[in-house]
Amino acid sequence: MGAGEPVVVEKENETVVGAKKEEDLEKGEVDVEEERKVQSNDVVDDQSYDHEESHLAGFHRLNPTNPLRIVINSSTRAATPSAAQSQRPHTQTRSTPTPLQQPEVANLNSRKYTNKISLFLFVLHLFIAVALVCFLVFKGVQGLIQESESTKRKEKDVLKYFLPQVEASSFMSIILAFIWQGAIRKWPTLMLHFILWFTFVMSLAAGILLICFQKPATDGVGVCFIAFAIGNGLYACWVSHRIKFCCKVLSLSLQPVSKFPDLNKPTYHVLGVGFLWISLWILAVVGALNFYFPPLTIILLVLSLQWTTEVMRNVVNITVSRAIALYYLRGMQSNTQFCFLRALTRNLGSACLGSLFVPAIEALRIVARGLNLLEGEDEFMFCCARCCLRVMDSVFRNGNGWAYVQIAAYGKGFVKASRDTWALFEKEDMVSIVDSDITSSICFLTGVCSGSICVIVVAAWTHTVHQSFTATLSLLTFLIGYLLTRISMAVPHACVSCYYVCYAENPDNRLFDKTIKDRQGLLKTGRDVVPTPRGFRRYTRN
Repeated sequence: MGAGEPVVVEKENETVVGAKKEEDLEKGEVDVEEERKVQSNDVVDDQSYDHEESHLAGFHRLNPTNPLRIVINSSTRAATPSAAQSQRPHTQTRSTPTPLQQPEVANLNSRKYTNKISLFLFVLHLFIAVALVCFLVFKGVQGLIQESESTKRKEKDVLKYFLPQVEASSFMSIILAFIWQGAIRKWPTLMLHFILWFTFVMSLAAGILLICFQKPATDGVGVCFIAFAIGNGLYACWVSHRIKFCCKVLSLSLQPVSKFPDLNKPTYHVLGVGFLWISLWILAVVGALNFYFPPLTIILLVLSLQWTTEVMRNVVNITVSRAIALYYLRGMQSNTQFCFLRALTRNLGSACLGSLFVPAIEALRIVARGLNLLEGEDEFMFCCARCCLRVMDSVFRNGNGWAYVQIAAYGKGFVKASRDTWALFEKEDMVSIVDSDITSSICFLTGVCSGSICVIVVAAWTHTVHQSFTATLSLLTFLIGYLLTRISMAVPHACVSCYYVCYAENPDNRLFDKTIKDRQGLLKTGRDVVPTPRGFRRYTRN
């Protein structure tokens, strides 16, 4: 102990002196000699350190809160990052999550343009159509001024007995479109039954009226209307057991609409533009009479009108789908105007592509499914029907009307959105439910009903003033009534689509009740049957 006491005393003295020096350094009053003395006492058994290193060693004894100590520590850490990493390699590996562990979050505000090629083609088509319409309007005016008397008389008859009926049918179609939409939103259950059978009555009445005119052209058109009415009546009987569930889904899907008071504004704008475009379009039809190949020119104008109005309908569909989908997925009340502008810009390419292919795909799929229902002894014929159904189902997975919800919500391309949506339906075992939904059929029949009403009014009007135009105007006004009504009916159609797709994405969402789950339970237990020909009963029954 006697030998160790001087060492203890010396260390204690050294500690006291060091503490005093730290206080002096914090106050900035340490002179050079004291600083060198501290450095010489701290350096043990290392004579090779240079002056800079011994100077830094003295600063290591500073108070951790001293600014000089902070500067030294930061420079030391920056200079030797590998030493700090080598001391704790396992800790850093555990604390840093890998990218695979982080769930991918869907982007609801994608800024990319979808389906740019189809967007370019539609814009090019629109430019050509506008140029052609303006040119044909000029040709029509030129025919009224410079052509022969027979040509002038012909064009005057068209303007006098053709143009007023078309404008009247356009205006009447817009009124009917809003009446249908408002009635469906207010009385969804009643209107679903009403549309099924009222369309049957109106199309049958239009066909009978046209046949009563006893003209070959009107008889042919009348037979088509009567044939459609018979098919409509059979369809209404066939889907009678589905109506209750579809009415419930329609009522539930329309509930969020009340949270968006301006949801119909895009429909107003689109229908206004559609009315103006049809007014110019009919003048172009008049001018086509003075152009080369009038029938071919008029057919091209009709095809252009159908694609343009179908794109307008899908723009409304995407606008409503985004507003309703964000409400279901995130509980957001979006700005409808922003959704409308987004549909007109970033998602317009998908709307153009879907408008071009979806109607044809759905029509061919219905035909294939209808052929598969037939029973017969011709093995080759029904093997072909089964093959066609498989092909159309495969095509339908890559292009269907359910895709507009994910196009609107996530900004996906049309094909990818179709695949992802159908994969969700298959994952949640909802394919049979969405296949048996009749909302799209109701919207289609609503357009047919409006077209039939326009045919009845315009045919009776035209037959009294100019009988030779009756058949032509009947077909034209039916087309206009159908197209404009479908634009308005895109609102309830989009609401139902959002209900199904958003449920498939998150069935546990508190905004959904047990309607779909109960329906799935009934289908699994066999207490309810969906007679939709997705399978091949005749060839799979063993």
